[in-house]
Amino acid sequence: MDSLSGVRILDITRYAAGPQITLLLAFMGAEVIKVESMANIDHFRREESAVVFGSARASADCFNSLNANKLSISLDLSTTEGVELAKRLVHISDVVVDNFRAGIMDKLGLGYDVLKEIKRDIIMLSASSHGATGPEKGYIAYAVTMGALSGLSEVTGYTGGPPVIMRSSADLRPGTTAAFAILAALNYREETGEGQFIDFSAREALSCGIGEIIMDYTMNGRVRTHNGNRDDIMAPHNCYRCDGEDKWVSIAISNDNEWAALCQAIGNPAWAEDERFSDQLSRWQHQEELDKLVEAWTNTHTHYEVMNILQTAGVAAAPSFSNEELFNDPHCRERECFATVQHPEEGELYVLTPPWKFSATPARVTSPAPLLGEHTEYVLTELLGMPEEEISRLVAEKVLY
Repeated sequence: MDSLSGVRILDITRYAAGPQITLLLAFMGAEVIKVESMANIDHFRREESAVVFGSARASADCFNSLNANKLSISLDLSTTEGVELAKRLVHISDVVVDNFRAGIMDKLGLGYDVLKEIKRDIIMLSASSHGATGPEKGYIAYAVTMGALSGLSEVTGYTGGPPVIMRSSADLRPGTTAAFAILAALNYREETGEGQFIDFSAREALSCGIGEIIMDYTMNGRVRTHNGNRDDIMAPHNCYRCDGEDKWVSIAISNDNEWAALCQAIGNPAWAEDERFSDQLSRWQHQEELDKLVEAWTNTHTHYEVMNILQTAGVAAAPSFSNEELFNDPHCRERECFATVQHPEEGELYVLTPPWKFSATPARVTSPAPLLGEHTEYVLTELLGMPEEEISRLVAEKVLY
């Protein structure tokens, strides 16, 4: 049995952050009904999204990975009858998720005050960038904006260079946090019988990832900026160039025992006895010189060789994998990080699988991303009991479009 078997979610989301929320819940067995139409289509279905991803193929792959396991109904929410049909779906659902700007769902006539009148214990999560209150609540934002306003971009990048523009991670991290919030709300409803409205701010969720930096400013007045891969305490702690074109490995040493293991693994070079590297503080104070010496060794090995040598010695080391290397990596293969699905138009596709393993209720990929409106008839006839003649009329009038 799936852990969310019997839970139905009305998914009114677009792009990446919103679909990531419902994807994770669909992995766990929730029935997710994606609401979209030709009048307001998920932009990742459109060829214009190639501007974001570099190619139409990459855009399609992103959509297919983010929307596996979901159903699709083509319902135009800009029409009065479309909104009324959505309300009927709310009546038989447990959760409603949107990722519009604050206030948009209210303007559509589908705000929380309306939904809780339809179903008292409904859970609604509205995932906007800035939240539903405050002076910036109506601003539009995308991943790069959320990454910048959260502070995450400013602390990511190399010393002397610009901040790093956050893209997919600034969408997927808030999406994962929001999915957890819905699980908490479902648990709360199970215990109390009460639903709730979750006002979710993506930029605030990202800021939680740099809590210690925010507290450092709050308590000590220190403003942190980007400092490459260096750590406040550990050294060596960096990403080092290896043999081959654009090949790198990350190494992290947290104490003297790990330092001794590193030195032994690389052949106890003479510089390892240098007074500048005699203890953790000294290594941290002279990390620029130390990094050059470590990289002189890593440069003579492939990133896989460095990983194997150092991990065998008990030292934390991991290559920076390319997409191709990740896809072919034996560990990723054994963990079944990728699955194949049979798409009705594109044939066999690879999609990402759930990033966790459950023993009793295994999360899994069960179906490819849906075609636009692929399940409209099922939703309206099987779930709402509508007659075929009524559905045909709504199609003709482009309510179902």
